[in-house]
Amino acid sequence: MLNTDELISDALTVTRCDGFTDQRFMEHLDSLVVGLNREARLNETGIGFHASRLTDLLANRLRLEHWVALHPDILKEKISKPIVVIGLPRTGTTMLHRSIAADALLLAPLWYEVRQPSPLNADFEQQDDRIPIAQEEVRAMLEASPELAAIHPMDAIAPDEEIMLLEHAFMSTVPECYAFMPDYGEQLYQRDQSDAYDYLYLQLQFLQWQKRKKGLTGERWVLKTPHHLHYPEHLFRRFPDAVVIQTHRHPVEVIPSYGSMMAALASPFTDHLDPIAMAQHWAKKWQSGLARTRAFRDSGFDDRYFDLWFKASVSDPEKTIEGIYDFTGQTLTEAAMREMARWREMNAREGRPEHHYNLSDYGFTSAGIEQQFADYISRHVEK
Repeated sequence: MLNTDELISDALTVTRCDGFTDQRFMEHLDSLVVGLNREARLNETGIGFHASRLTDLLANRLRLEHWVALHPDILKEKISKPIVVIGLPRTGTTMLHRSIAADALLLAPLWYEVRQPSPLNADFEQQDDRIPIAQEEVRAMLEASPELAAIHPMDAIAPDEEIMLLEHAFMSTVPECYAFMPDYGEQLYQRDQSDAYDYLYLQLQFLQWQKRKKGLTGERWVLKTPHHLHYPEHLFRRFPDAVVIQTHRHPVEVIPSYGSMMAALASPFTDHLDPIAMAQHWAKKWQSGLARTRAFRDSGFDDRYFDLWFKASVSDPEKTIEGIYDFTGQTLTEAAMREMARWREMNAREGRPEHHYNLSDYGFTSAGIEQQFADYISRHVEK
């Protein structure tokens, strides 16, 4: 069983800190621990995994507080006009995000930064000690679930999702990727996400401050996570000048693949995983997230969204980028276009293994998915 007090004690020991200045996360952590203990049916490996991950998150919060106390100018950093990529998983968001992030005029959170936002030393000119730690973590994840290499490109030094920054507020959907907790997931949907998005802003301030120390001069962030589909009102409350790129693809091509990914992630940590129940749980979550974003857009924010059809981004990436930059008002330089083209060539999908799955393995049929996502398909899927 996981124990909140033990997790906090372990984090304090690791960081040699006396306590937390900001304790608003406590009720959210308690709720998550209860969900893991009651529903997830974790095996010994699962208990160890979640205990370690939660302790790391708590330690990261303590380290951030330490850095802010030493350098209060971190809080003066302004996060202006972020470009936010959202969309169902498997709709090309990762490739698009990493391609745009090749532009030196932009900033992006890197995988090792979102997993461990605080530097391990204050010398910003030397090799970052977080990188080898992140590389080992990626290696271990792929060793535990080799099929992940065919589902999502894992790279410790590449741009990645700020969902792992939101995870530090203990209200993200990340734990549900590694544990089947449907009741917790439903309860999470009712929880006010203001604390999570406020903490995300603080973490981006901290990362921006670090990037300035390293000599990076980009003025706007390019962010990406499907998580924002669930909470558009919180995204725009905290980032009122954000613009959003929403990617679209037929759910039949997306939802079963994502269900297989969730089963792959969670399977090492329990001896009782029902892959069909896991996949159906996530299908319901994405149906709700799409409906929330659609309702939010219809409430007066539609002009802040740029819709991108997946096939267009694959067939003509340069035209796609030009359209995005025109929408965002970002200057598109020849140097940026060359760097994006170079990145796409180096990271072609053909270089990764194929992802094989059957719809029926996860309780899906094409007709059932089309019915479940009928409203989304009628609005956003090209005929």
